Amino acid sequence: MLMDISSEMIHSLLPVFLVSGLGISATALGLLEGVAEGVVNITKTFSGVLSDWLGKRKALALIGYGMAALTKPLFPLANSFGVVFVARLVDRVGKGVRGAPRDALVAHLAPPQVRGASYGLRQSLDSIGAFIGPLGGISLMLLFAGDFRKVFWVAVIPAFVSVALLALFVHEPPDSAGPGRLRAQLHWRELRYFPAAFWFVVAIGAVFTLARFSEAFLILRASNLGLRNDYVPLALVVMNIVYAGSSYPAGRLSDRVDRRLVLALGAIALVVSDVLLARAFGIGGLIVGICFWGLHMGFSQGLLATLVADAAPTERRGSAFGIFGLVSGITLLVASLLAGRLWDRIGASATFYAGACFAAFGALGLLRQIGKHDRPVGAANNLRRSSFLSSPADLSRDHS
Repeated sequence: MLMDISSEMIHSLLPVFLVSGLGISATALGLLEGVAEGVVNITKTFSGVLSDWLGKRKALALIGYGMAALTKPLFPLANSFGVVFVARLVDRVGKGVRGAPRDALVAHLAPPQVRGASYGLRQSLDSIGAFIGPLGGISLMLLFAGDFRKVFWVAVIPAFVSVALLALFVHEPPDSAGPGRLRAQLHWRELRYFPAAFWFVVAIGAVFTLARFSEAFLILRASNLGLRNDYVPLALVVMNIVYAGSSYPAGRLSDRVDRRLVLALGAIALVVSDVLLARAFGIGGLIVGICFWGLHMGFSQGLLATLVADAAPTERRGSAFGIFGLVSGITLLVASLLAGRLWDRIGASATFYAGACFAAFGALGLLRQIGKHDRPVGAANNLRRSSFLSSPADLSRDHS
């Protein structure tokens, strides 16, 4: 939560700072966001495998949070696109290093029957930070008369507090990769240990990423529709309030019904959001569209992490989150470049209509998959209900 307060205080203002202050194009912004977020997910591949091999999660998470904190002072010091690019890149490498080990640690600590709720709660806390940050950005922009750099300096503080809390108060159980674990390796032959259900989740996650692209375009759309620079972070505030409020209930619901059905509802929400944002002519349409975007995030992000944890072999969960992140990262790079190109060449509406098409494709894929399997995918009271996403051997390991 604290790291997200810091990051979102900066990132909620960064697109406008770059476009209006440093004069970069939407295509360049798409390149920056695509590369930065792609690096996050690609780095997760290596950190996830390493955490499986070491059987330790906290040390890698601490390194990742520390890298992110150390980059924060570069943003207020930046006077060119190159400096921002490097700062954003290293910051995202830190996020990639910590992401898969942290998510694997949650899977180890959470009781299987409430795993969906646990990931939903983690996502809610993450999202709370993600709307407190932009709110802080708005308040400080008004206080500092629109001085971006002063706001960025204040954002440095919660990042370092976050690292201190992790270092001092989080205690990892011994060998959090699980008892009797196998030594995972960074080799393509490792892929054979992952069942078809895992690859289905990876494919759905990639389609969702194509549909959603970078949230920087939400900020640009808010500015495009006439919202003042001081208030542009409201786009992320509104989105993250809905995101935070829906993540935990969506996780709880997924423990009781077929997880794919809940995920399909998230895809439908994204279709509605993209269409509303494409057709918006004022602030009212913008807000409603952003609310549906947040609803999609709440019904998909924690749930995708839950599905990865369900499908992956216990001793390879770090690697599974890494692989999922690798595919998502490559897809996000393509999606953000495409979004920026469509924005520059055709207009904002084209970017969001393209997203709606991809989201509709993902929703149809999920609904067709549900029709092929009568047994629900959920963890409510009985892990065997998750058999579509777990092999018998995996389930026996979970029970043991």
